[in-house]
Order: sequence, then structure tokens, then C-alpha cells
Amino acid sequence: MCTHTVTRRSLLFGASAGAVALAAPTPAMASAGRSGLQDLTHPVTTAFPAFEPGEEPVRRTATSIEADGYYMQEWRILEHFGTHVDAPAHFTAGGRTSEELSLAELITPLVIVDISARAAREPDTTVSVADLVAYERRYDRIPRDAAVVMFSGWARKSGDVRAYRGSDAAGGLHFPGFSAAACEWLLDKRRIRSLGVDTLSIDPGVSETFDTHLILTGADRYGVENIANLDRVPRRGATLTVGLIPYQDGSGGQARVFATW
Repeated sequence: MCTHTVTRRSLLFGASAGAVALAAPTPAMASAGRSGLQDLTHPVTTAFPAFEPGEEPVRRTATSIEADGYYMQEWRILEHFGTHVDAPAHFTAGGRTSEELSLAELITPLVIVDISARAAREPDTTVSVADLVAYERRYDRIPRDAAVVMFSGWARKSGDVRAYRGSDAAGGLHFPGFSAAACEWLLDKRRIRSLGVDTLSIDPGVSETFDTHLILTGADRYGVENIANLDRVPRRGATLTVGLIPYQDGSGGQARVFATW
């Protein structure tokens, strides 16, 4: 595990999973033998929860059909808002930037690890190595170059800023993410391409050192945050497409993300 200390503002911004899978039919079971297409992107709105208050985008009408003959908006937005990518450069000095990620890296096998039942009870929980082992026992080996995505059920909270951030009285954040150990295991044992979450960060909200970000980007891999609609996608067998905007020297950026199967 990386031992660097990183503050939020110094940067720009168990086996129980197997039991849950057995408790009710999963999208993987329900979708067997059928093809599908699912958008996994939250619409970009000024009301969507930001990682920190004050990081919300601002928009205005730049031109109108009535006055100018055509309609156009102007947005002021951070790269790390809404459904977006963390490029390696976001946490790793000298790491690749948004426009340097290839299309082949952005179209990958999709693996969804469901920890939603536990997350409902324990907001600070993380995807563990035990969760990954339980996934493989139930489904199949996680393929090389996969996007491994956490489904915590958090997307349903996105209409309530306080609930989505998991804010406590002191302003601390509480939402699930990936443990550093799980990230290291996936990189070392399965050679994954990316991690994804349906929360604000691939690290849990309580993290002050962002170890998972540091490990992932230090391995020249990227993350995808604020993913929507994972409950509508098979747990295995789908393909993830990440339509990242190739910002010049981008530390990441907004993306249209969808699954096909």
C-alpha cells in the first residue's frame, strides 16, 4: 500500500457479497441469453453533488435563437464532476493525461461487484479481496484488462446532496469505495485496466490519504466515478465503453459511459 499523505484540498479535488448474490436474482441471471444497452451516465446538472461544496458547475445561456439565431450554453466546470474519469495524471506526477488514453483502454470487459446490501448498513465499507474472491466463485475469473466496478446502490441517493456525500455533522464524508488491498490484488493478480464506482470517489469517503487513487494511477490505470444504473447491467459478460472527452493535458474529465451485452 502506498504511504504518501494527500489531503483533499491539496489535490484538485467479505464474503457477504456472495450471500447477497444468492439471496435474489441478479441482472446477470435475468439477462442471460439477451442483448442489451444501458447508459451509465448521470446527466450533467448544476444540482448534482460535488465532492466539495462550491465545486458545482455554473452555466449560462450564451446565445439564444431569438437574439442570435442559434442556442448555445456556456459552462464553467471542473474536470472531476459528475460521471467522469480520473486519468493517471490526476494523482501521479508525470502520469498520462486524458487525451493520451487510447480507445482500446476505454472499451473493456465489465465486471460488477455488488456490495449494496452491506453498504446500506455500513456506509464506510469497501470492496475487499474477499469480495473479489466471492465474485469469482459465483461467476468466473475476472478477465485481464477488465473494468472492475463497485455497485453500492449509492446512485439512488444522487438527488440528495447530503445523502450522496454521506455528510456528518463535522462535514466528513461517508460512502463506499475500493480498499487499497483490493486494488493491489486486482492489479497484481488480474491485470485490470480500470476501477469504477457509483460514488464520488474510488476511495471511501472517510479516506484522507487516497491510497486507492495513488495505487491505481501509479500503475498507469484510470478510474471512473459517479456511475449510474449499475442495477440494470449483468454482473458479468458486458462490455464497458467510456466516452472520455480528450481535454488537452486533462487530469480526467466528463464521459458518456455505457454498457453493452
